[in-house]
Amino acid sequence: MFKNLRKRWRAGLVAITAVGLGLGAVVYTQGASAATWPTATGTTKLTATKAVSGTFDGGLKRFVGSGALGTDSQDEDQDPLFELADGATLKNVILGDPAADGVHCKGSCTLTNVWWENVGEDAATFKGGTSAVYTVSGGGAKGADDKVFQHNGGGTLTIKNFQVDDFGKLYRSCGNCKTQYKRKVVIDNVTATYPGLSLVGINSNYGDTATLSNITIVNDTKKKLAVCITFKGNNTGAEPTKLKTFTGATGGDGVNCKFTAANVTYK
Repeated sequence: MFKNLRKRWRAGLVAITAVGLGLGAVVYTQGASAATWPTATGTTKLTATKAVSGTFDGGLKRFVGSGALGTDSQDEDQDPLFELADGATLKNVILGDPAADGVHCKGSCTLTNVWWENVGEDAATFKGGTSAVYTVSGGGAKGADDKVFQHNGGGTLTIKNFQVDDFGKLYRSCGNCKTQYKRKVVIDNVTATYPGLSLVGINSNYGDTATLSNITIVNDTKKKLAVCITFKGNNTGAEPTKLKTFTGATGGDGVNCKFTAANVTYK
Protein backbone atom coordinates (compact mmCIF):
# COMPACT_ATOMS: atom_id res chain seq x y z
CA MET A 1 0.00 0.00 0.00
CA PHE A 2 3.01 2.25 0.40
CA LYS A 3 4.52 1.62 -3.01
CA ASN A 4 3.29 4.86 -4.54
CA LEU A 5 4.85 6.80 -1.67
CA ARG A 6 8.32 5.47 -2.31
CA LYS A 7 10.89 7.94 -3.53
CA ARG A 8 11.97 7.03 -7.00
CA TRP A 9 15.35 8.64 -6.59
CA ARG A 10 17.15 7.98 -3.32
CA ALA A 11 19.83 10.26 -1.86
CA GLY A 12 23.21 9.32 -3.18
CA LEU A 13 21.87 7.88 -6.45
CA VAL A 14 22.85 10.22 -9.26
CA ALA A 15 21.44 10.04 -12.76
CA ILE A 16 23.95 10.64 -15.54
CA THR A 17 22.75 11.78 -18.93
CA ALA A 18 24.17 9.64 -21.69
CA VAL A 19 24.69 12.27 -24.39
CA GLY A 20 25.02 11.01 -27.93
CA LEU A 21 24.37 7.36 -27.11
CA GLY A 22 22.15 5.27 -29.36
CA LEU A 23 18.91 3.57 -28.39
CA GLY A 24 19.41 1.06 -25.61
CA ALA A 25 22.95 2.21 -24.84
CA VAL A 26 23.38 2.47 -21.09
CA VAL A 27 26.51 3.52 -19.25
CA TYR A 28 27.52 1.27 -16.37
CA THR A 29 30.85 1.82 -14.69
CA GLN A 30 32.11 -1.07 -12.59
CA GLY A 31 32.13 -0.15 -8.92
CA ALA A 32 30.27 3.09 -9.52
CA SER A 33 27.38 4.12 -7.28
CA ALA A 34 24.90 4.55 -10.12
CA ALA A 35 24.10 3.66 -13.68
CA THR A 36 22.21 5.71 -16.20
CA TRP A 37 18.46 5.18 -15.98
CA PRO A 38 16.98 5.39 -19.47
CA THR A 39 14.19 7.71 -20.58
CA ALA A 40 11.19 5.85 -21.95
CA THR A 41 10.53 6.30 -25.66
CA GLY A 42 6.79 5.78 -25.14
CA THR A 43 4.29 3.91 -22.97
CA THR A 44 2.30 0.77 -23.76
CA LYS A 45 -0.49 -0.58 -21.55
CA LEU A 46 -0.84 -4.34 -21.23
CA THR A 47 -4.23 -5.72 -20.21
CA ALA A 48 -3.05 -9.32 -20.64
CA THR A 49 0.29 -11.09 -20.34
CA LYS A 50 2.50 -10.68 -23.41
CA ALA A 51 4.01 -14.01 -24.49
CA VAL A 52 7.57 -13.88 -25.83
CA SER A 53 9.39 -16.53 -27.84
CA GLY A 54 12.63 -15.81 -29.61
CA THR A 55 13.70 -12.19 -28.98
CA PHE A 56 11.52 -9.22 -28.09
CA ASP A 57 13.21 -5.80 -28.27
CA GLY A 58 11.02 -3.20 -26.58
CA GLY A 59 12.93 -0.22 -27.94
CA LEU A 60 13.06 1.18 -24.41
CA LYS A 61 9.31 1.67 -24.26
CA ARG A 62 7.65 1.65 -20.86
CA PHE A 63 5.15 -1.18 -20.31
CA VAL A 64 2.55 -0.89 -17.54
CA GLY A 65 -0.26 -3.11 -16.37
CA SER A 66 -3.87 -2.16 -16.97
CA GLY A 67 -7.17 -3.81 -16.17
CA ALA A 68 -6.53 -7.14 -14.43
CA LEU A 69 -2.78 -6.39 -14.49
CA GLY A 70 -3.19 -2.92 -13.03
CA THR A 71 -3.97 -3.57 -9.38
CA ASP A 72 -0.54 -2.53 -8.03
CA SER A 73 -0.83 -5.08 -5.20
CA GLN A 74 1.57 -7.48 -3.48
CA ASP A 75 -0.81 -10.42 -3.79
CA GLU A 76 0.76 -13.77 -4.62
CA ASP A 77 -0.06 -15.61 -7.87
CA GLN A 78 -0.50 -12.49 -9.99
CA ASP A 79 0.03 -12.80 -13.72
CA PRO A 80 3.18 -11.26 -15.22
CA LEU A 81 3.42 -8.52 -17.82
CA PHE A 82 5.76 -10.74 -19.87
CA GLU A 83 6.00 -14.54 -20.03
CA LEU A 84 9.13 -15.88 -21.73
CA ALA A 85 9.24 -19.27 -23.40
CA ASP A 86 12.28 -21.51 -22.96
CA GLY A 87 15.26 -19.82 -24.62
CA ALA A 88 13.57 -16.43 -25.08
CA THR A 89 15.25 -13.03 -24.74
CA LEU A 90 13.66 -9.81 -23.48
CA LYS A 91 15.68 -6.63 -24.01
CA ASN A 92 15.45 -2.85 -23.91
CA VAL A 93 12.27 -2.80 -21.86
CA ILE A 94 11.15 -0.53 -19.02
CA LEU A 95 8.51 -1.91 -16.67
CA GLY A 96 6.57 0.97 -15.16
CA ASP A 97 4.03 1.18 -12.36
CA PRO A 98 1.94 -0.95 -11.95
CA ALA A 99 4.07 -3.90 -13.05
CA ALA A 100 1.98 -6.84 -11.73
CA ASP A 101 4.34 -9.83 -11.33
CA GLY A 102 6.91 -8.51 -13.76
CA VAL A 103 8.51 -11.18 -15.93
CA HIS A 104 8.14 -14.98 -15.79
CA CYS A 105 10.72 -17.27 -17.42
CA LYS A 106 9.28 -20.74 -18.13
CA GLY A 107 12.73 -22.10 -18.98
CA SER A 108 16.15 -20.68 -19.77
CA CYS A 109 15.96 -16.97 -20.61
CA THR A 110 17.97 -13.78 -21.03
CA LEU A 111 16.95 -10.34 -19.75
CA THR A 112 19.15 -7.62 -21.25
CA ASN A 113 18.85 -3.94 -20.34
CA VAL A 114 15.52 -4.43 -18.55
CA TRP A 115 14.51 -1.79 -15.99
CA TRP A 116 11.85 -1.88 -13.27
CA GLU A 117 10.82 1.61 -12.16
CA ASN A 118 8.71 0.31 -9.27
CA VAL A 119 8.73 -3.46 -8.72
CA GLY A 120 5.33 -5.13 -8.38
CA GLU A 121 5.01 -8.50 -6.64
CA ASP A 122 8.44 -9.54 -7.98
CA ALA A 123 10.56 -8.16 -10.81
CA ALA A 124 11.19 -11.57 -12.40
CA THR A 125 10.49 -15.20 -11.51
CA PHE A 126 12.56 -18.08 -12.91
CA LYS A 127 10.72 -21.38 -13.36
CA GLY A 128 12.91 -23.60 -15.55
CA GLY A 129 14.15 -27.09 -14.79
CA THR A 130 17.34 -28.45 -13.31
CA SER A 131 19.56 -27.49 -16.25
CA ALA A 132 17.99 -24.08 -16.96
CA VAL A 133 20.32 -21.13 -17.46
CA TYR A 134 19.07 -17.60 -16.84
CA THR A 135 20.97 -14.35 -17.38
CA VAL A 136 20.13 -10.83 -16.23
CA SER A 137 22.57 -8.45 -17.90
CA GLY A 138 22.40 -4.71 -17.29
CA GLY A 139 19.33 -2.83 -16.14
CA GLY A 140 18.08 -2.09 -12.66
CA ALA A 141 15.17 -2.16 -10.24
CA LYS A 142 13.68 0.21 -7.67
CA GLY A 143 11.00 0.10 -5.01
CA ALA A 144 10.72 -3.64 -4.33
CA ASP A 145 8.71 -4.14 -1.13
CA ASP A 146 9.98 -7.72 -1.00
CA LYS A 147 11.89 -9.67 -3.65
CA VAL A 148 13.42 -8.51 -6.92
CA PHE A 149 14.36 -11.91 -8.40
CA GLN A 150 12.50 -15.05 -7.32
CA HIS A 151 14.06 -18.42 -8.24
CA ASN A 152 11.36 -21.11 -8.07
CA GLY A 153 12.71 -23.58 -10.61
CA GLY A 154 16.14 -25.15 -10.87
CA GLY A 155 19.30 -24.19 -12.70
CA THR A 156 21.66 -21.23 -12.51
CA LEU A 157 20.88 -17.53 -12.52
CA THR A 158 23.58 -14.97 -13.35
CA ILE A 159 22.97 -11.31 -12.45
CA LYS A 160 25.61 -8.92 -13.78
CA ASN A 161 26.06 -5.18 -14.35
CA PHE A 162 22.84 -4.47 -12.44
CA GLN A 163 21.70 -1.89 -9.92
CA VAL A 164 19.04 -2.16 -7.24
CA ASP A 165 17.66 0.64 -5.06
CA ASP A 166 15.17 0.63 -2.17
CA PHE A 167 14.38 -3.08 -1.94
CA GLY A 168 13.77 -6.06 0.31
CA LYS A 169 15.79 -8.89 -1.25
CA LEU A 170 17.67 -8.86 -4.53
CA TYR A 171 17.55 -12.66 -4.94
CA ARG A 172 15.67 -15.43 -3.15
CA SER A 173 15.83 -19.14 -3.79
CA CYS A 174 12.31 -20.32 -3.03
CA GLY A 175 12.18 -21.38 0.60
CA ASN A 176 8.98 -23.43 0.55
CA CYS A 177 8.07 -24.45 -3.01
CA LYS A 178 6.37 -27.83 -3.45
CA THR A 179 9.20 -28.93 -5.74
CA GLN A 180 12.66 -27.96 -4.51
CA TYR A 181 15.98 -27.89 -6.35
CA LYS A 182 19.64 -27.30 -5.79
CA ARG A 183 19.93 -23.75 -7.16
CA LYS A 184 22.89 -21.56 -8.07
CA VAL A 185 23.16 -17.80 -8.35
CA VAL A 186 26.17 -15.81 -9.60
CA ILE A 187 26.19 -12.07 -8.91
CA ASP A 188 28.87 -9.83 -10.43
CA ASN A 189 29.24 -6.04 -10.68
CA VAL A 190 26.05 -5.15 -8.84
CA THR A 191 25.42 -1.85 -7.05
CA ALA A 192 22.88 -1.92 -4.21
CA THR A 193 21.65 1.35 -2.71
CA TYR A 194 20.30 1.20 0.85
CA PRO A 195 17.60 0.78 2.18
CA GLY A 196 17.57 -2.94 1.59
CA LEU A 197 17.42 -6.13 3.66
CA SER A 198 19.60 -8.64 1.82
CA LEU A 199 21.24 -9.35 -1.50
CA VAL A 200 20.91 -13.13 -1.47
CA GLY A 201 18.80 -15.70 0.36
CA ILE A 202 19.55 -19.39 -0.35
CA ASN A 203 18.64 -22.81 1.08
CA SER A 204 21.82 -24.44 2.32
CA ASN A 205 20.04 -27.71 3.14
CA TYR A 206 19.32 -28.21 -0.58
CA GLY A 207 22.91 -27.39 -1.54
CA ASP A 208 22.24 -23.90 -2.97
CA THR A 209 25.27 -21.74 -3.72
CA ALA A 210 25.72 -18.01 -4.22
CA THR A 211 28.93 -16.61 -5.72
CA LEU A 212 29.34 -12.84 -5.42
CA SER A 213 32.01 -10.45 -6.74
CA ASN A 214 32.39 -6.73 -7.42
CA ILE A 215 29.57 -5.77 -5.07
CA THR A 216 29.10 -2.08 -4.23
CA ILE A 217 26.78 -1.05 -1.38
CA VAL A 218 25.78 2.63 -1.23
CA ASN A 219 24.45 4.69 1.71
CA ASP A 220 24.60 1.81 4.19
CA THR A 221 26.70 3.64 6.78
CA LYS A 222 25.90 1.12 9.53
CA LYS A 223 26.38 -1.87 7.23
CA LYS A 224 22.95 -3.32 7.99
CA LEU A 225 22.42 -4.88 4.57
CA ALA A 226 23.03 -8.63 4.66
CA VAL A 227 25.02 -9.89 1.70
CA CYS A 228 24.05 -13.57 1.97
CA ILE A 229 21.60 -15.39 4.25
CA THR A 230 21.23 -19.16 4.45
CA PHE A 231 17.92 -20.85 5.26
CA LYS A 232 16.60 -24.31 5.93
CA GLY A 233 14.08 -24.60 3.12
CA ASN A 234 11.16 -27.03 2.88
CA ASN A 235 8.54 -28.28 0.42
CA THR A 236 5.59 -28.07 2.79
CA GLY A 237 4.77 -24.39 2.43
CA ALA A 238 5.96 -23.58 5.95
CA GLU A 239 8.04 -20.50 6.64
CA PRO A 240 11.71 -21.44 6.12
CA THR A 241 14.11 -21.20 9.05
CA LYS A 242 16.89 -18.63 8.88
CA LEU A 243 20.27 -20.21 9.66
CA LYS A 244 23.22 -17.84 9.14
CA THR A 245 23.74 -14.25 8.02
CA PHE A 246 26.90 -13.09 6.27
CA THR A 247 27.78 -9.43 5.78
CA GLY A 248 30.30 -7.50 3.79
CA ALA A 249 32.47 -7.34 6.89
CA THR A 250 32.42 -11.06 7.65
CA GLY A 251 32.58 -12.50 4.15
CA GLY A 252 30.83 -15.78 3.37
CA ASP A 253 31.42 -19.36 4.45
CA GLY A 254 33.06 -20.45 1.20
CA VAL A 255 30.60 -23.33 0.87
CA ASN A 256 27.15 -21.91 0.21
CA CYS A 257 27.86 -18.17 0.39
CA LYS A 258 30.98 -17.73 -1.72
CA PHE A 259 32.50 -14.28 -1.30
CA THR A 260 35.08 -12.48 0.82
CA ALA A 261 35.11 -9.07 2.44
CA ALA A 262 37.33 -7.93 -0.41
CA ASN A 263 34.45 -8.57 -2.84
CA VAL A 264 32.29 -5.90 -1.18
CA THR A 265 32.86 -2.13 -1.31
CA TYR A 266 30.92 0.43 0.75
CA LYS A 267 30.31 3.97 -0.52
